[in-house]
Amino acid sequence: MDMPRAAYLVIGPGAIGTYVGGHLALAGRRVVFWARPSSAATLRAHGLRLRVAGEAWRTVPPEQLGVVTTPDEVLQAGPYAAAFLAVKTYHLPDLLPALRRAAAAWPVLVDLLNGVGSTETLQAALGAERVLAGTVTSPVTRHAAGHITVERHRGLGLAQHPASGEVAAALRAAGLPVRLYADAASLKWSKLLTNLLGNATAALLDWPPARIYAHRGLFALEHAQLVEALAVMDALGLPVVALPGVPSRALAWGARHLPPWLLQPVLVYKVGRGRGQKMPSLHRDVHAGHGQTEIAALHGAVARTAARLGLTAPTNALLADLVQRMARGDLSPDALRHNPAALLARWHAARRAAA
Repeated sequence: MDMPRAAYLVIGPGAIGTYVGGHLALAGRRVVFWARPSSAATLRAHGLRLRVAGEAWRTVPPEQLGVVTTPDEVLQAGPYAAAFLAVKTYHLPDLLPALRRAAAAWPVLVDLLNGVGSTETLQAALGAERVLAGTVTSPVTRHAAGHITVERHRGLGLAQHPASGEVAAALRAAGLPVRLYADAASLKWSKLLTNLLGNATAALLDWPPARIYAHRGLFALEHAQLVEALAVMDALGLPVVALPGVPSRALAWGARHLPPWLLQPVLVYKVGRGRGQKMPSLHRDVHAGHGQTEIAALHGAVARTAARLGLTAPTNALLADLVQRMARGDLSPDALRHNPAALLARWHAARRAAA
């Protein structure tokens, strides 16, 4: 394979898709974006615009990009060295038929979705050998389709796979740090731990994560949902792995062993700094009125897996339920906005019921 001229397909021109596809395009790779018609029109008119915080803006003109909107166009613009899936997890069920139709165009699909469960779903649909589990740890802010700011340049994790060496080499040549991992499930669950931090509570309270972690009662809630997730990982036999630029193993150790009075100030600093200027994804989806969030693949996945294993995860179950109801419009944002006491009362009741 002539790797320097190989084409890459990026499915979704959001924050993560533009981060990966933009760097590949800037490195001279041919990149094709598979986008919805509205986003495709933006890419065709303006190309890509991205920057790492503190650095100059970099652009990829539209004539240097391929942009497609249908499986037939994907096939016509291929073949590809690899495809990168970078959509919201709640879009996956509706996208699966189109992925099946276009799958002949690529040898491997890199799953960069948040949460857990997507890799297994894709493997069942496309074949285990056609799916490579991955994750991005760099926080990225999307301003519009193809227009992003990288808050911190951390990189990607890829699970071991026959194609992971070639994919990692292409990403590294494009300036993206990549680390390889022996086990896909450990990689995805370790990233999930970081996605849980201040995510649901920010959506419910309309508070930034640093403020949440500075509140004693809310910190106890956050600590409890993390401990529940770690108990699930233990039951599954999954070790916490060190992610690129993220102290995930130290986070897990601290949650297990440090007293709250010592752990809290550390996480106030780490969570606030790690988020950069971004509000968490669940906050953006709930308050933008999308009607859908990734909560089912995050806190919901912890609660469901705990139940399957005979464990309890009342904190994650409560957070998943409240965010789902708020996103659907069944719970008014005003019910909990700026009201930690109301959320904590619901949490204590949920824990008593589960005891």
